[in-house]
Amino acid sequence: MTDDKWGQLRQRLLKTVGQNNFTTWIEPLELDQVNAGVATFHVPTNFMGNYVSQNFADLILHEFNMSGESVQRLAFKVAANSPTRPVQPTAAEALEAPAVAQAYGAGAQQSEGMGFVKSPLEELQAAPLDPRFTFDSFVVGKPNELAHAAARRVGEGGPVTFNPLVLYGGVGLGKTHLMHAIAWELKERNPELNVLYLSAEQFMYRFVQALRERKMMDFKHLFRSVDVLMVDDVQFIAGKDSTQEEFFHTFNALVDQNKQIIISADRAPGEIKDLEDRVKSRLQCGLVVDLHPTDYELRLGILQTKVQQNRKNYPDLKIADGVLELLAHRISTNVRVLEGALTRLFAFASLVGREIDMDLTQDCLADVLRASERKITVEEIQRKVSEYYNIRMSDIIGPKRLRSYARPRQVAMYLCKQLTSRSLPEIGRRFGGRDHTTVMHGVKRIEELKLIDGQIAEDVEMLRRALEA
Repeated sequence: MTDDKWGQLRQRLLKTVGQNNFTTWIEPLELDQVNAGVATFHVPTNFMGNYVSQNFADLILHEFNMSGESVQRLAFKVAANSPTRPVQPTAAEALEAPAVAQAYGAGAQQSEGMGFVKSPLEELQAAPLDPRFTFDSFVVGKPNELAHAAARRVGEGGPVTFNPLVLYGGVGLGKTHLMHAIAWELKERNPELNVLYLSAEQFMYRFVQALRERKMMDFKHLFRSVDVLMVDDVQFIAGKDSTQEEFFHTFNALVDQNKQIIISADRAPGEIKDLEDRVKSRLQCGLVVDLHPTDYELRLGILQTKVQQNRKNYPDLKIADGVLELLAHRISTNVRVLEGALTRLFAFASLVGREIDMDLTQDCLADVLRASERKITVEEIQRKVSEYYNIRMSDIIGPKRLRSYARPRQVAMYLCKQLTSRSLPEIGRRFGGRDHTTVMHGVKRIEELKLIDGQIAEDVEMLRRALEA
């Protein structure tokens, strides 16, 4: 980079950071070289290099890239003609830093007893906590018992045992509920604890806002001074390089201080596309817990809990036998949809003055039940049958005619005919290119055996329930 270009870049920085900051921190920098994406500067002291790196690096990198220079990192070394000084600031520098911070904060109030400033950002950081989302209202079952136990342990406070705690799973499985529950529990046990809960989208917005308002120091201080940082839906920062960079440094700073970090995502950290490898690595160094899809028993338990909670609003409503079981069986993918369906049922029955029976449920929730019908695939049936009979899936599809393979194959064909909309020729093609008459024979044979062979009838029913669960 030429001296003229660096001079122009310095002038833009002067307009951005103001005269005081420029004179104190930017003007003493001497550009040595730009090589392999790294801009190297000579600085008078180690302290100055550290301070510029922490508070002005983002702005300098932005200006470099706006000038056409591809720079990803800044490096600082003490100039050869300057005495080497320790990283810790001198007394004069320590006194100077708060004054510079005050100027950089553009009139914000100085934090009591701190050499940093409180920014208006601080008033906007925390996302509101839902009072309904506590540990008491969380229904525990086999699919979520490990995640619940880990969240409970973190909510108890005390020494950090695993850091970070990463909760991941699909939509509507309880990640946000557990995050809120941890925050409520920590606040109740230790009200003085500085717990910050927000979504990854809010983190990104605050970061961009701090850049735009030239308050990166406020942003860094705020996020590095919390006792517990909770970031929901971290997958939203994937592909946002600058935000990931800041998140990475925030993460490291808090871990170094032994502060607790809790993260949620819709999939395992290693499976989040466009998330930097170093961020994935940091997330995977703690306890990573999967919230599995709900099973029938857990869904039924959730519905029964919600019914008890709704009794105070609808004390006179009656629910016929089988309604909750129907909902737990049919709405299997998303707990939010399940709870919403129950809320709609209560409201509808109250308005029309009727008991919640099967007919009312079918009328009121026709669209939900139709949308929640799970599409079972031929491959899924083949896999489930092969697991049930303890044979390889290739033997289900392959040409072998041994009875130990032929009977499971016929069972799989029968289930494909019953549970999918595939035609016989299509099913035959999925079973190694067999003719549709072979499929027809297999289906007919299982229908006959179900009437005379109790074991076959039981096998088919068990597999059907497993596939529809």
